[in-house]
Amino acid sequence: MATGTNPDLRYCSQCGQPAPLDEFARFGDTLVCPHCKNSYIQKIREGVAPVQPVFRYAGFWIRFVAYLIDLVILAVAGSAVQLLLLGHAFAPLTRMRPDMPPEETLAAVGAMMGTLALSTLVGTAIAACYEGFFVSRIGATPGKMALSLKVVRANGGAVGFPRALGRYFAKWLSGIILLIGYIMAGFDSQKRSLHDMICDTRVIKVDSLAADPYARPV
Repeated sequence: MATGTNPDLRYCSQCGQPAPLDEFARFGDTLVCPHCKNSYIQKIREGVAPVQPVFRYAGFWIRFVAYLIDLVILAVAGSAVQLLLLGHAFAPLTRMRPDMPPEETLAAVGAMMGTLALSTLVGTAIAACYEGFFVSRIGATPGKMALSLKVVRANGGAVGFPRALGRYFAKWLSGIILLIGYIMAGFDSQKRSLHDMICDTRVIKVDSLAADPYARPV
């Protein structure tokens, strides 16, 4: 990390000693001073110190466009699923009329509120499963895949279903604080939103990876 007096000063990841940036050897995102270089290379050969991969992180705007694509897909697919599952639940709404007796109106309003609550619950379940399934199985939702993005762990590993599901609900926290959690991606060095920080995930561009970026490791 740079100091206020010398922006080119960095600290060795092994011994912690400061030195100018141009004196360091870079192993992925890891900086090693000349004194520690040979020993660090030996650790790499022994598998003790794996090289941290270097990624191209996806910024705020490209992630926003991916979100809009997913939103359209969920709106279409989610509406179809809700009509299939809840079609009969909307029947009381079609029977409402201005001259209904008060007790029938209250019953219809109660049914409407119950239907809206059930619809919200089903919609949330669909969106959560959509996010959890695609991120855990493929590494990206269709919106992210369309823009060649992928959700990974800090070391490039796959995101499991529980973490992907938790990440979806962590997005609520990013949103309810006036979207500040999302905006944070524009200022973080690894383009992390608040929900990425909570779940230890990164959104990267797939050209940072191997030839088959959506292949799941076995």
